[in-house]
Amino acid sequence: MAKVNVRKETGKLYFDFRYKGVRCRETTALDETPANRKMAETVLKKIEAAITLGQFNYADFFPNSQMVARFEDRSQRLETHHASLDGVPTVVEFKKVWFGEMTPTWRYSYIKSVTNLYGTHIIPEFGDKVISHITKADILAFRAKLAKASPETGKTRAPSTVNKILKVFRLMMSEAADRFDFTSPFTNVALLKEPKTDIQPFTLDEVSLILKHVRPDFRDYFKLRFYSGMRSGEVAGLRWQYVDFERNQLLVRETIIDGRVEYTKNDGSQREIDMTTPVMEALRAQQKVTGKGDYVFCNREGEPLDNHNVCNRVWYPLLRRLDLRKRRMYETRHTAATFWMAAGENPEWIARQMGHVNTEMLFKVYSRFVPNLTRQDGSAFEQMLSAQPQRNEGGES
Repeated sequence: MAKVNVRKETGKLYFDFRYKGVRCRETTALDETPANRKMAETVLKKIEAAITLGQFNYADFFPNSQMVARFEDRSQRLETHHASLDGVPTVVEFKKVWFGEMTPTWRYSYIKSVTNLYGTHIIPEFGDKVISHITKADILAFRAKLAKASPETGKTRAPSTVNKILKVFRLMMSEAADRFDFTSPFTNVALLKEPKTDIQPFTLDEVSLILKHVRPDFRDYFKLRFYSGMRSGEVAGLRWQYVDFERNQLLVRETIIDGRVEYTKNDGSQREIDMTTPVMEALRAQQKVTGKGDYVFCNREGEPLDNHNVCNRVWYPLLRRLDLRKRRMYETRHTAATFWMAAGENPEWIARQMGHVNTEMLFKVYSRFVPNLTRQDGSAFEQMLSAQPQRNEGGES
């Protein structure tokens, strides 16, 4: 992680960051003072942003550094190699171009995730390879390597993690194949089979127990989570301007990820949630506490709640105290969906509440919980049959 430190021997601030896998430490002429540290941290953020976007030029920030020659030499070698191959770039070269084109369309959290996947897995494996020279066999070997157990820990990566790495690499390779007229090595390469997501919603009794014993200042927070089906980031990003008491609706317009306000997960997530009575009551009570501020749920400074802090300081300790099985706080969203389905609400209405584009995900993920909650296991079908007139074998009643 990049940071600003101070050299004990001189008292001067210095930058400590990584670039192209190399740890870089550059000393400044600034003494250690709060104002100078704030100035240096601002510069460091610009450095990190430039590196993330693939637009960092060492000489722009540190023209007198010895590291400039080191990175320029490597770039010149790549350019010479590049020129000898009819203009087809290496993976690391094309990645820089592609990232520059795509990042304006990506959310910050996605940029951060993709940058990490490329820096940790893809560039070390393929960085200096000419992009059109990567073969299907290379991709299959890469997939096998990713899926293999780590020699250090003995643990294997989850199929979903392996697939995430392959997907982001495939995106870039598909674009490169179109531009430089070659067949993508990902053609007919299958992703690993991922096990079905196992959700663990709470029962009505468990929800009642949690709401009875949770800290009073978080009771309305969890009422909203259990009865609205909102995602964690959507709850954190809910502002009072998006609470429409006149129409009894919550307007989901923003989400907070890693402390940053961002666009929702997708366009379908931009939605209006109809407030049921428990949600309405929770928000009316919360309005008395934070109604003069910006965010519905916030800390003492008026800033949005941090989901990790809520999990570690409120949620998990409460589950332990109540002797309930440890489950993610995200299961509150799944709980709302199962309650609505068990109550017989219209599936299309439920899908809109959840931010799903259709009901397919609804029945795929939640339907198995409905019989357990409604005590119905085909009995309604049997009752329908028994209500029909009996017919003899000749077709007469």
